[in-house]
Amino acid sequence: MLKRWFAIPLWQRVIAALVLGIAVGLFWGPGAESIKIIGDVFIAFIKMLVVPLIFFSLVSGVAAIGDLRKLGAVGGRALLLFVVTGQIAVWLGLLLGTVIQPGIGVNTAGLDLGPTPTPNEATWRSMILGIVPQSPVQVMADVNVLPLIVFSLLIGVGILMAQEEGGPVQKIFDSGAVVMQHVTMVVMELTPFGVFALMAWVAGTLGFDALTALAKLVALNYVGCLLIIGIMYSAMIKFMAKLSPVDFFRGIVDAMAVSYSTASSNATLPVTLRCAERNLGVSNSVASFVVSLGATINMNGTAMYLGLATLFGAQVFGVDLTWGQYFLISILATLGAVGAAGIPGAGLIMMALVFGAVGVPLETIAFVAGVDRIMDMMRTTTNVSGDAAVAVTVAHMTGELDRRELTSADDI
Repeated sequence: MLKRWFAIPLWQRVIAALVLGIAVGLFWGPGAESIKIIGDVFIAFIKMLVVPLIFFSLVSGVAAIGDLRKLGAVGGRALLLFVVTGQIAVWLGLLLGTVIQPGIGVNTAGLDLGPTPTPNEATWRSMILGIVPQSPVQVMADVNVLPLIVFSLLIGVGILMAQEEGGPVQKIFDSGAVVMQHVTMVVMELTPFGVFALMAWVAGTLGFDALTALAKLVALNYVGCLLIIGIMYSAMIKFMAKLSPVDFFRGIVDAMAVSYSTASSNATLPVTLRCAERNLGVSNSVASFVVSLGATINMNGTAMYLGLATLFGAQVFGVDLTWGQYFLISILATLGAVGAAGIPGAGLIMMALVFGAVGVPLETIAFVAGVDRIMDMMRTTTNVSGDAAVAVTVAHMTGELDRRELTSADDI
């Protein structure tokens, strides 16, 4: 029985649980709230993963650069493109959420919500001081994410500066990152059960209004990702790499197909490398460095979605956000996407850090968990396409792009 269960791809189990949960909720009505505890347990596991996943993934990602000198010609350009495109992506998500307002119209008056995080109303001086982790242990205990990210980045830089002596410590964090990815995959196996219970609760308690809002969120997720791929990446390839966007997308179609079906940047990594080198003419040194690093820290689809989902939760639960909180969302969503593991469901885990910082109830995670896998497939395709786009652009800038490979690929 268990073999037959695990033989079914996780995404198919999640979709089946989604449909079954909606049907049960609509039939059962408000009584479906009695099984919400199953979903609450699933969300509790997700919250459990936030601190260790960010800590190990960020340190390992920075240390993966290998040498501070690589932060020059290749690394510097790649990191700059990662940050700039990440910021554009998250502001696109905020724009779509502000204009379309997918969470408006859901009546949550009858919901028994958990404790709502208190928004940060400190002054800009105290906020700047607050990003310095005076006690890293306390920061982790309080799940104070921004100073945790700063501390993680500093540890990664310290490992690079230590060079050979930092090697043993780097192995610990690399192993820790791999272990946390496996732990995350174990938790993700609970997704069908959590999705079933949460969707039954949402459908039974809130009815069709909530389902309509979720449908809008899914649609906006796809629209945002398609805009990133079709406009931002095309512009990078056309104006910065001086290549035809059509040739570029033809060259990475295999990677896009694998990423959409697996919803995993890590699982798609070998295919992305092959496409970048064989089809697009990126040198092995640039491709291996940029694509491998991008699979860890370049998550534009996830960054866009974190901004969009935060506004969705704020609208559902009536939380008014200031411009200062918009900027805080843009920073945390970009850094949270960096800390997201390249495996299915990682974006769902990163929501907790952004929501808590601006006072959006964590119940929002329960709302979107049921449809997250559908959106995750498109977000991953966006992330992987961005890795290839940055690799091609950096290769052009550094003179390591063999255009004959692109030409020969067109002739096949």
